[in-house]
Amino acid sequence: MDKLIFIVDDNDANLTVAAAALENDYRVLTMPSAEKMFLLLEKKHPNLILLDIEMPEMTGLEAIVKLKENPKYSDIPVLFLTGRSDDKLLSDTKKSGALEVIIKPIVAAVLLDNVKKYI
Repeated sequence: MDKLIFIVDDNDANLTVAAAALENDYRVLTMPSAEKMFLLLEKKHPNLILLDIEMPEMTGLEAIVKLKENPKYSDIPVLFLTGRSDDKLLSDTKKSGALEVIIKPIVAAVLLDNVKKYI
């Protein structure tokens, strides 16, 4: 259980469900915003980031651009979490460098399978 996952979502229920799905297999840190994620990245380097797309201050798409521009973080795999599944959004996520898009509501088995695929 030495692999660390950041879960970034502005919805507490999503953070709780995602953490519960993963905490038996991974160390998990949850945070309510991309800003908090970047502060924590200064101290910890996760093996994977689960990143909500629609957040108030900084969207997941804005956050992944910032991640990929920084050589210290550009190698961290990112999986998006979203309640939307329209074609434009899915296209934008693929162009951004995210490896997967997981549609909410979060299904524990689906989330765990996707995480295991990239760790």
